[in-house]
Amino acid sequence: MEAGEEDISAAAAAANLRNDAHQQQQQQQPPVTSSNITCFNNNSVINLHSLTHLTDYLPHLQTHVNPLDSIPFFHPISGFYLSPTDVIFRNILFDLSVSAGTSGSATHHLQRLDSYHRAGPRKHIYFDHSHVRAAIVTCGGLCPGMNTVIRELVVGLWDLYGVRHIFGIKSGYRGFYSASTDPVPLCPKMVHDLHKRGGTLLETSRGGFDLRLIVNAIENRGYNQVYIIGGDGTMRGAVKIFEEIKRRKLKIAVAGIPKTVDNDVGVIDRSFGFQTAVEMAQQAISAAHVEAESAVNGVGLVKLMGRSTGHIALHATLSSRDVDCCLIPEIEFYLEGKGGLFEFLESRLKQNGHAVLVVAEGAGQRLIPRSKEAAEGQAGKDESGNAVLLDIGGWLKSELKKWWGRDHPEEELFTVKYIDPTYTIRAVAANATDNLYCTLLAHAAMHGAMAGYTGFVCGPINGNYGYIPVEEVAGANNVVDTNDHKWAWVRSVNNQPDFRRT
Repeated sequence: MEAGEEDISAAAAAANLRNDAHQQQQQQQPPVTSSNITCFNNNSVINLHSLTHLTDYLPHLQTHVNPLDSIPFFHPISGFYLSPTDVIFRNILFDLSVSAGTSGSATHHLQRLDSYHRAGPRKHIYFDHSHVRAAIVTCGGLCPGMNTVIRELVVGLWDLYGVRHIFGIKSGYRGFYSASTDPVPLCPKMVHDLHKRGGTLLETSRGGFDLRLIVNAIENRGYNQVYIIGGDGTMRGAVKIFEEIKRRKLKIAVAGIPKTVDNDVGVIDRSFGFQTAVEMAQQAISAAHVEAESAVNGVGLVKLMGRSTGHIALHATLSSRDVDCCLIPEIEFYLEGKGGLFEFLESRLKQNGHAVLVVAEGAGQRLIPRSKEAAEGQAGKDESGNAVLLDIGGWLKSELKKWWGRDHPEEELFTVKYIDPTYTIRAVAANATDNLYCTLLAHAAMHGAMAGYTGFVCGPINGNYGYIPVEEVAGANNVVDTNDHKWAWVRSVNNQPDFRRT
């Protein structure tokens, strides 16, 4: 075969899978149980990350025709219903030179193409809508869009699937078993304008995870769909809940909806609330820029969220164009000496008369002096099990003032204006983009649970929504790759140091 006629094996395999899916739908057969499917051809292996289906351990469940078929003003189009053989590739960028060899050549490389089930409605479902008792819980810190997810789960289950027993669990995981909190019955009227408000209707908390008590409460209250909204720590708890429910062989679908304003959840393109956070962060940067520009030798210092990743700081820096230096947890910076932060600021102040610094909360933790207990690894942890971070913003402000007082004449003016918008950002309502995103996430989770999938997280993968095993998301991190183009763009925009000692 000539190079121009070379078989694009991955696309062909995906096309075959899709044809099989449509044939199955036309025959109106119930969905097959998902399994780990691998397709071999000349150049690639397609590895489908399998999902758990309720029929994996309850093989005789009855199926039902999706009630979307019976809604008089809703007419599913051809291809609307998906099957387990509709997939999304995790990676869509390839080096064609790697796969240019033939199968018999010494230079041939077999490419592994990881894929996930596409999210969306299925022709057949595994729950009778009149028997569904759905529970929705929010855990961890606040994030723009939490109320939107709650609203769309309630409205979607009620209007699309006819579910009438939907309950909100207050106070996070402990709300399942706490004697002081009762489940809140939810209906569309209660949540009609919820997407316009920040925070969470259901209240939230960290910690409180007791596996036995939680699963006992889920079983005793008759919940058969559980929607868990939270970050990586919450998803680790969801893994344990899912595994215990599976061990007890209960007909309960567990769906995770990843929430972290830091955008540190792995596998998916982004987490909800992130774009709202970047938009709000720009307002803080603009204020810092005004303060700095209006003072003699003014420095605006902004601390943004980002415990282990600097996505908010990075994107806000690229968006604002007012930032002179962006400091994130993924880079080790230093203050003194050639190539250090102080030398860079000295140059920028002489050049412009002002400067703006953005620092993620998890950056520079090794630079801050610690107590004896912290130095010995006995630093405190919050209720989610995360190490309590030292205040990089307050420390950096203090160090900047010390540096200026030490190295400059007393009569030379210098001002640092420090802004920490953390709680302002967390508490706002989602913007239009995040509201749309939260709607799609809620619907994806709802469709997956009704179709009998369990132990999954939904989210966009290369722009298409998919179902990912919850244990995979719980163990994956999304850190800033300082060797990729985005970080190179940051440095090209503000010309900041690379902080590599020579």
